[in-house]
Amino acid sequence: MYKLSRTRIAIIIAICLLGVFYALPNILPNKDSLPKWWQPVNLGLDLQGGSNLLLEVKIDDVIKERMSSIEDSVRQVLRENRIRYQGLRAGEDKVNVKIDNANSRSKAISAFRKIDTDLNVAEGDDGSIEISYSDIALNNLKRKVVEQSIEIVRRRIDELGTKEPVIQSQGDDRIVVQLPGLQNPEYVKTLLGKTAKMAFHMVDSSSTAADARRGRLSANSKLVQGEAGETYVVSRKPVVSGENLVDAQVSFQEGQPVVSFKFNSFGGKKFGEATKNNIGERLAIVLDNEVISAPTIQSAILGGSGVITGNFTMESANDLALLLRSGALPAPLEVLEERTVGAGLGADSIAQGEMACVIGLIAVIIFMIAAYGLFGVFTTVTVLLNLVLMLGALSFMGATLTLPGIAGIILTIGMAVDSNVLIFERMREEVNNGRSTKDAAETGFREAWATILDSNLTTLVAAFVLFYFGTGPVRGFAVTLTIGIATSMFTSVTVTRVIISTWISKCKPTRLPI
Repeated sequence: MYKLSRTRIAIIIAICLLGVFYALPNILPNKDSLPKWWQPVNLGLDLQGGSNLLLEVKIDDVIKERMSSIEDSVRQVLRENRIRYQGLRAGEDKVNVKIDNANSRSKAISAFRKIDTDLNVAEGDDGSIEISYSDIALNNLKRKVVEQSIEIVRRRIDELGTKEPVIQSQGDDRIVVQLPGLQNPEYVKTLLGKTAKMAFHMVDSSSTAADARRGRLSANSKLVQGEAGETYVVSRKPVVSGENLVDAQVSFQEGQPVVSFKFNSFGGKKFGEATKNNIGERLAIVLDNEVISAPTIQSAILGGSGVITGNFTMESANDLALLLRSGALPAPLEVLEERTVGAGLGADSIAQGEMACVIGLIAVIIFMIAAYGLFGVFTTVTVLLNLVLMLGALSFMGATLTLPGIAGIILTIGMAVDSNVLIFERMREEVNNGRSTKDAAETGFREAWATILDSNLTTLVAAFVLFYFGTGPVRGFAVTLTIGIATSMFTSVTVTRVIISTWISKCKPTRLPI
């Protein structure tokens, strides 16, 4: 058997040592004190317990809100062009308006199409006009809303410090949130249930809530309820919206917790101009269509930052700051399903998985030693090393190990010796054909390589298909299977070759012990 170069042997040993190094955190006692880049394998929801939430993105609410916004734009266009109209109203997914004059109607349709290029403007026989989104624009809007919702949910969960959460889409309008280690999801549900859409509106001092209830409300104003039950009349158009916020933190004023915020340059400029031009007026801070504070502007605030005061506790101030930092959800979320996995059930799963691994490992070792003698002992070493390298690779990648992942590891234990069986059987054939020990070993590794590569590649293709089309646990199985294939090929072919090559060089056997 040809002798491996020192460089190649050094690379093989270095890879093995690296795998052992990254696998070490899994058996060390004080895992919390380890650096972030050197952590044990993360356990999934089914192994350490936790909470599973299925959320529905209320996309219909977003479309309805968009229609309301389009209604305002249509009203503004009609007023600017002095076009008489009637019956202007926004529905669930369209805006309707009636214009009797044909010339005015034609002029209005041209202006409506400029509001948004994604809008369909259809004219009816009775002078009515229907404005709605095209099917393509509607599908794009739904997709973007779900993607934005996932990103905001991820930011809020990350702010809580939850380790390795799983947040992914399911179907067209649902989001799965798995929180390993979290047994009480009520607090998380509360945070995720708030859209946290914040905006600053000027209070309309020329109108009162009583006037608004009697129908004397300006088209540029609207009624908004306050936290204490008070009703405010505020301008429809916000001075500045929460989209321009870049930071929000809890601070204290006169011993009371408040939320300090900071705008980006654009938001800071608009906020500064609004406070400068409206000294003495009230500015309403509206969160999720509810006024949380309406202070009087004492002076111009030009620094791009300010403070939200109210009857905050430390906890409520922290929650509001977290929501504002993470951003507003584009649509409300509804919890459709909630499941909690107990830590005890997860511990039972780990114990059963460990038992299955040990039984499978012992069975493989007994078979290999019984069938191939000393070479079976060599195979045992490589199988154990394969497990260590798999664990090291999973730890290095920061992968999450689930119950199907353990199944992938158990499957890999059996697959790890397939390559050795092919090599050893080919050696046997070569010895029976009269070859020397050294030649038989060399031929066994060389001739079996094509078959080993072919069998592992087909399994690898199957693993890639599972990963691409699967979700959650299926992907976990595919990841561990892929890593297992890579490490088993390395240990079964490369490491076994080093061991057998060294044994032949040192012991110079006259026959193979198989």
